[in-house]
Amino acid sequence: MVFDLLAKPDASNYNTAMRFDVFTLFPGMIHPYLELSILNRAVLRGLLEVDVHDIREWTMDKHSVTDDTPYGGGGGMVMKPDPIFAAVEDVLGESPDCPVILMTPQGRTFTQKVALELSQYPHLALLCGRYEGVDERVRQHLVTDEISFGDYVLTGGELPALSLIDALTRLIPGALGDPDGAMDDSHASGMLEYPHYTRPMSFRGWEVPEVLLSGNHGRIARWRREQALLRTWQRRPDLLEHLELSAEDRAFLEKLKSEKM
Repeated sequence: MVFDLLAKPDASNYNTAMRFDVFTLFPGMIHPYLELSILNRAVLRGLLEVDVHDIREWTMDKHSVTDDTPYGGGGGMVMKPDPIFAAVEDVLGESPDCPVILMTPQGRTFTQKVALELSQYPHLALLCGRYEGVDERVRQHLVTDEISFGDYVLTGGELPALSLIDALTRLIPGALGDPDGAMDDSHASGMLEYPHYTRPMSFRGWEVPEVLLSGNHGRIARWRREQALLRTWQRRPDLLEHLELSAEDRAFLEKLKSEKM
């Protein structure tokens, strides 16, 4: 089964909540995070729907076994294909009409660009791997995409699944208090975010930058842009290689480089 991830639907055509079906061996890890903060408000407003499915409910033996030793030997256990296929096909049908994403360190790295891509779908299914991973036939014949949250290994795919849901929820219109908030976040603009300050104006002798108190919105916007460029240049210079820069941006970066030399 192949799901065409290039033929993305237009999310503006959908007026219903963005829906996630999460398949996991540990549903108790998913629910608490959904009951707080922005995600909970999105659920209550009808913007987000998350259905969590315990794969163990689709096992056929009295002990609800979902894993077994690997053929060929070796340490660890492997998630069996039959309960995974049964769970996904029972919930979504034999030919799911949404991407089925395996959370795995072998997948493509999750970025804000990937978040924007996936946010175009009204419905996503997330499969949380465990142990040594899933039987390869799950990858070959059920999963349509694989997502990694970095070059490290976690105990299971539940935390990455929650991270993905969180990142995509922030992109749902109306989910954030600030309509433009998601676009100001680090990485949303292609670079790291500028510094933030709030009251008190003076704290332990550390002052809020004068420009932020000036009331001059043009100066403030330029200061924030320069601070974002500075922070990105200092911490993630690789991001600047793909960023569309104005003449002012390039002049500012050249100044930074000359001051460092």
